[in-house]
Amino acid sequence: MAHGESPREIPAESCEMDDHLLGWLKTLDEERLTRVLANRPDAIAPPWPRRLDTLAQRLSAGPAVSAVLRGLPLPSLEVAQAALALGDGVDLEALARFMGVPEAETAPWVDLLFDHALAWPDDEGRIRIAGGVARWWTAPCGLGEPLTHYLNSWTVSADALRALARTLGLPNGQKRQTIAKITEVLSDPGRLAALLERAPKGTRQLLDEFAWDGPARDVDGGRFVLPGSPQKWASDHGLLFRPGWNAAEMPREVALALRGPDYHPPFTPAPPDLATVPVDPEAVDHLMTLAAPHVVERCAAMLENTAKVPLPLLKAGGVGVREVRRLAKDTGCDEDETRLLLEICAVARLLAWDDSAGGLVPTEKFDRWRLDDAAARLRVLLSAWWRMERSSLRRVDGKYGTVLGDDPAGTMVARARRAVLGVLARLPASTACADRAGLVGSAHWHAPLLDQPLLGECAPAVLEEAGMLGLIAYDTITDLGRALAALQAAGDENDDSTPLVENDPALVECSTRALASVRRSALFGADLTAVVTGPPSAELAELLDRAADRESRGAASVWRFSPVSVRRAMDAGCSAEDLLADLAEVGTVPQPLEYLVRDVARRHGEVTVSTVACIVQASDPVLLAEIAGHRRLGRLGLRLLAPTVLASAMPAGKTLAALRENGYAPVPIEDTGEITVRRARIEEPRGGRLILLPGGRVAEFEQPPYSLFETPPDPHEHAQRLLSAEGDAARQNGRTWAVIGRMASRLPTAQQSLLGFVVDRGVRAAITLTDGLTATISHGELHSGMLDAWCEEAGDYLEFPLADIVEVRGAYA
Repeated sequence: MAHGESPREIPAESCEMDDHLLGWLKTLDEERLTRVLANRPDAIAPPWPRRLDTLAQRLSAGPAVSAVLRGLPLPSLEVAQAALALGDGVDLEALARFMGVPEAETAPWVDLLFDHALAWPDDEGRIRIAGGVARWWTAPCGLGEPLTHYLNSWTVSADALRALARTLGLPNGQKRQTIAKITEVLSDPGRLAALLERAPKGTRQLLDEFAWDGPARDVDGGRFVLPGSPQKWASDHGLLFRPGWNAAEMPREVALALRGPDYHPPFTPAPPDLATVPVDPEAVDHLMTLAAPHVVERCAAMLENTAKVPLPLLKAGGVGVREVRRLAKDTGCDEDETRLLLEICAVARLLAWDDSAGGLVPTEKFDRWRLDDAAARLRVLLSAWWRMERSSLRRVDGKYGTVLGDDPAGTMVARARRAVLGVLARLPASTACADRAGLVGSAHWHAPLLDQPLLGECAPAVLEEAGMLGLIAYDTITDLGRALAALQAAGDENDDSTPLVENDPALVECSTRALASVRRSALFGADLTAVVTGPPSAELAELLDRAADRESRGAASVWRFSPVSVRRAMDAGCSAEDLLADLAEVGTVPQPLEYLVRDVARRHGEVTVSTVACIVQASDPVLLAEIAGHRRLGRLGLRLLAPTVLASAMPAGKTLAALRENGYAPVPIEDTGEITVRRARIEEPRGGRLILLPGGRVAEFEQPPYSLFETPPDPHEHAQRLLSAEGDAARQNGRTWAVIGRMASRLPTAQQSLLGFVVDRGVRAAITLTDGLTATISHGELHSGMLDAWCEEAGDYLEFPLADIVEVRGAYA
């Protein structure tokens, strides 16, 4: 069974199919309709439908059907293919017989299709498959079109049809009868076997290739006109048809007859076995509480670093290996962690390209993010990873891809991530996966439309990335990972409508617990060390990273203060008093540390460097004369302009570095004479224009026609509304134009007609009321002189008096 991830594009469903679906929806009770709505949240997304006919259109929409199919397990798709192969006339008994299993084994999977509105029973109990599902498979079960498709074709003349009947030994009759008799003969395995006994040598082998390896194959067209050849014999007997000179196809009935009565399509009702081992839940929980705060802390450190040193992109797009290594070294992360965090921050809109900076820098969203509580910051990162369409640690041919570069797999990577984590979430608590190959097989059973080799590439990367984020520990899912895996609505990488993920109650509770053990205080030692006995909070880590060098991390982290590290904090604009006050807030500052800070502060700023290419100033003429005569500073070309002013031939940056290398402690100043600290910022993009990755490309995002954050209605309550509204809709039909013509008297006839289409066809329009209020509306209904319609500005259904509407004009998305 082929489950390619690139099916043909699904067009809009026919009116006839919508009518069949609508007829079935009208027969559903409240409980069954609730199940359909719960399984198809796309069908009740804003603006949610208020009539069953509108719901039927939503349910049968091609893209929506495609998304639902990707979430169904393998047995449902196998059952759907088998039903398609047998045609619309199949019932549950015939379907089970064709698959070679009892009805009880196929019934649950057929019901699952019903509950997702991908199939439904007609009045006679036959199974009808949605047209969007049929277009996923050009050849269900490897079978082609039915015989009637070829025999009713305009390419088969009446004379050709009579000739085929004569060849098969059938009497001539009306076209319909002749087609039925031909189909009966070629569908019977026994009669077909008897027919093949008279066939030329090699015919059976030729036909078996078509029957088992695909209904359509490339052929040598000349063989089909060569007398006595297997190809011509098969064509003359209606076993093969040629849509083109070098192409041939085998009808469905012929292929099934050749496969024989013992053939049954594949059916896999249970997932493959997955080897597991028990694991200590306390150890898993402990690793989660270490990893979660660590990722928040390191993200903040990495973004602060890019604010000071913008991250350049390669000409081909993405971040180069050298920059990744430099950033990892500067922030104390390993390279894999840096790769992952860069990808996540780009998707979370915390990092973006800035033309003036010439690289990637934090956005203003980062400034808001860092002010949130730690649990909220963590959820932003997890939400970005959940919908991220690249895998930073996936190896292709043994190599990592470019960080933030293009990935042709795109959305399939995100689906693979969710499939792998979903399998782990289904394991019993305190149970770890012990079989990576089995994990891939089980993930493919749950998401069969994903490419299995891609799953095999992504699975190890998913486990590594999830481990860094605190979602997996010891190959078992943590409570945090289980809460994330339970979220079905993730959105795509360019989707900003993520509050449903970031504000999910279960995820909020787990993220808060995962960060409950963070430490906000440190133990300062007389040996100039600071020890944090547990995961440090992001704020504590930022403070200590600013003024000290981290020596170790893990269950306990150790920082060491030195003159160089303290001077680094002062170079960033921190005074001695501010630094000591900040340290005192997180612990007791010992006397040696206070002496160190004050001693560095005493010398800090004795020398200042201006950027006027460049000037070195000092208040002490003796000190300045010493610098001017220093042999190791000769390359700067220093010359004395005044007793307290030196001119340097080198830029300010190189002059600063040279002075510091030789034991001085200069600080840069602006032309105003003030010591400043540069921090790159970019304004949050407006109007939907974002310069994002991969490759730093410019992406245009259209503004949605309605509020992205509106929560769909409760499925059970909405099912009640739909069923109760059905009678009202029937009574309203035919009254639209009369009511609008009488009540909307301020409107000209053309605008009254447009308003009628808003009611009868759900079209989109803009209206203006007598008080000047404007609104963009759709999906209207009439109630007692009021137009009850979806208002995009309000994100809800509102009532507008018909008599107060003074203008209606078309609105285009």
